[in-house]
Amino acid sequence: NPYAGLVSHLRASWLSGKTRPMEYRVAQLEALGRFLDEKKQEILEATELDMGKPSFEAFFSEILLCKNELNVTLNHLCHWMKDEHVDKNLVMQLDSAFIRKDPYGVVLIIAPWNYPIHLFLVPLIGAIAAGNCAIIKPSEISKNTERLIAETLSCYLDNDCFAVVTGGVPETTRLLENKFDYIFFTGTPPVGRIVMTAAAKHLTPVTLELGGKNPCYVSDTCDVTNVARRVVWGRFFNAGQTCIAPDYLLCTVEMQDKLMPALREAITEFFGPNPRESPDFGRIVSDKQFRRIRALLGSGRVAIGGQTDEAERYIAPTVLADVQPSDPIMQEEIFGPILPIVVIANTDEAIDFINARPRPLAIYAFSCDSKVVNQVLERTSSGGFCGNDTLMHVTLTSLPFGGIGNSGLGKYHGKFTFDTFSHHRGCLHRNMGLETLNTPRYPPYTQQKLGLLMTTLEVKRRGTCTLL
Repeated sequence: NPYAGLVSHLRASWLSGKTRPMEYRVAQLEALGRFLDEKKQEILEATELDMGKPSFEAFFSEILLCKNELNVTLNHLCHWMKDEHVDKNLVMQLDSAFIRKDPYGVVLIIAPWNYPIHLFLVPLIGAIAAGNCAIIKPSEISKNTERLIAETLSCYLDNDCFAVVTGGVPETTRLLENKFDYIFFTGTPPVGRIVMTAAAKHLTPVTLELGGKNPCYVSDTCDVTNVARRVVWGRFFNAGQTCIAPDYLLCTVEMQDKLMPALREAITEFFGPNPRESPDFGRIVSDKQFRRIRALLGSGRVAIGGQTDEAERYIAPTVLADVQPSDPIMQEEIFGPILPIVVIANTDEAIDFINARPRPLAIYAFSCDSKVVNQVLERTSSGGFCGNDTLMHVTLTSLPFGGIGNSGLGKYHGKFTFDTFSHHRGCLHRNMGLETLNTPRYPPYTQQKLGLLMTTLEVKRRGTCTLL
């Protein structure tokens, strides 16, 4: 295996204990901060070349949010690393019971192309903070960003503990043949199954950050203009190539009639009369993705947009009306700048529609009535939820980010990333003396000894509590 030597080298570094001291972790994290600062312009240029990503969007998603994750981690790492002491029973009052946050060892991070800096760097921040060695596999589809990562990251990080592997499917397949101690994958459900199968051969734990069709319900009681602006921003950010973008709208036919002019107005406000000329609207990452997304335009009726240019890999911000649940666009994650509208009769039907499909990475609900938003929250299941906005829940490092069911497994962001890459090791350190306290558990057994054990070890139920 071409990567066996690399994995062995990193494992030897990890076994040496090099990555465990807090000072080492902090130094490597600070180096990542310098990478973001010193390579800012190169990052903006690479993402612009790969998918025409506007510099504003690239700075916001690839640099600012990563710096936030980094600074939150540096601010709290000392506290996160401390042993967590836990409650004890009567017998063990003089002993030490605690949770130790151990690193897993050598971890593999496989990143996608749509946010090629953010989606390798945020997991890496947690992996380093938790004391692991790591191999990073950036996506070969965003080739300019891949080259930037491969050529420059080694100048900032300790090469004995961190490495970048490039290549496509064959290289990733060979890489996955090696035994890792943790695998963190961001991508599609079909590839997630392949990663999980490879991990199962070594009983390696995984985090799978996958995608899905994120529903966006718009009730009849809402501020139509605000809904349109927030949905248009979330749907067409990064030309729709966002795993948590609202994938389709659910609303009544009356609301669809109100929304359509508001959506058109918001698109014009954001991108001008011809979005193709806007510096604030991106492009599709590859010819293959362009052709796949263009084919989806045959679903329903094009109400707004619909223009395409294969040479530029341009697809205009598009809204589709009269979309049926059986249409091709409703059978797969769109991952492009198309917004279908599916008409439903009421909130109950919208909830039933959502629940009849695989659980998504995010659910969005808009209403001026908070009871309606809470109803959607309480009666559905998804990786995350955002009421009266789109995407913004992902900017909070205090919230866990991750999928459920078909949309993923595990969570990260902020302390959740540190916890994901840490083995929470239950530890008990007992006193060598006071042997009399242990006598009730030793044979020969008697009812008296059992009574003593119950007195000292039994956990009794308290009075019932009421959820307010």
